[in-house]
Amino acid sequence: MNDALGRSITYLRLSVTELCNLRCGYCMPPEGVCKRTHGEMCSFEELCEFVRATAALGVTKLRLTGGEPLVRKGVDQLVAGLKAIPGIRKVTMTTNGILLAQQLPALLAAGLDSVNISLDTLRPEVFQSITARDEFGHVMEGIHAALDSGIPVKLNCVPQVGVNEGELEDLAALAESRPLQVRFIEMMPIGYGAAMPCISGPELRERFARRWPEFSPLPAAQSAGFGDGPAVYYTVPGWKGDVGFIAAVHGKFCTSCNRVRLTSQGFLRPCLASETGCDLRTLLRGGAADEELLQAIRETIWSKPREHHFGDNSMPATRGMYRIGG
Repeated sequence: MNDALGRSITYLRLSVTELCNLRCGYCMPPEGVCKRTHGEMCSFEELCEFVRATAALGVTKLRLTGGEPLVRKGVDQLVAGLKAIPGIRKVTMTTNGILLAQQLPALLAAGLDSVNISLDTLRPEVFQSITARDEFGHVMEGIHAALDSGIPVKLNCVPQVGVNEGELEDLAALAESRPLQVRFIEMMPIGYGAAMPCISGPELRERFARRWPEFSPLPAAQSAGFGDGPAVYYTVPGWKGDVGFIAAVHGKFCTSCNRVRLTSQGFLRPCLASETGCDLRTLLRGGAADEELLQAIRETIWSKPREHHFGDNSMPATRGMYRIGG
């Protein structure tokens, strides 16, 4: 399925909950969010129904997000159900890692293909400052469990001025001795992050090149092997892993965007920054026929905007990242 600009949409980010067991300042309000009733949040059966429809239109890769997906009970059962859908070749997950070590065996048995783990710091006291929780040890436990299991692992770091900017080289250096990708994601002007300054991807690449003069980009084919996302990867000769940059603000990649997003309430958004979309949950619960659901998805994908406009303050400040799948 192509959008109106000819971009092939093959990747669905699927939020399973808005809830999270951390309170990162750029994402989640300090008081958290109200727990959705069963009727407000899509059931796993409904999520699988939506994925079957998108798979029929060409989606092949899923990423489970939140909130924190592992706070919702039975996510391994959802993974197994999604893996069984014809056309779905890969199911991955982004997690903060707190519950990962505990749930990883069930997720692997269900067929989870890879995991991205959020890690903004290597210092427990900074972790607690960022997240308002004392959970650094559990996150590290989850990272080690994932690496030991052999599943592909990526670490996601959001550089933050005055918070973790002095340890970004140390975070990147995790890729020296471990077979993982450490990715640095620009702070996006969405929700609470809109009030926070951004350390740009190009600026960070220059810093790393000063630290490691042999820091150089991977061939495109090798980068493509890490997944269908927008990260641009670099490495240093002899390193076991790689460093990625996702520069949504200073390196806009909208022309090659291949994704749409489904919230945990069943609203399909064609773009992270889009206010438009389609309420698939209401259609499904209203008894919509399969073709009606497919047509709604086609129209949403077709209307995918040419690009985001982060700089024009068009996005409501109240719409946090946790509401749209991070």
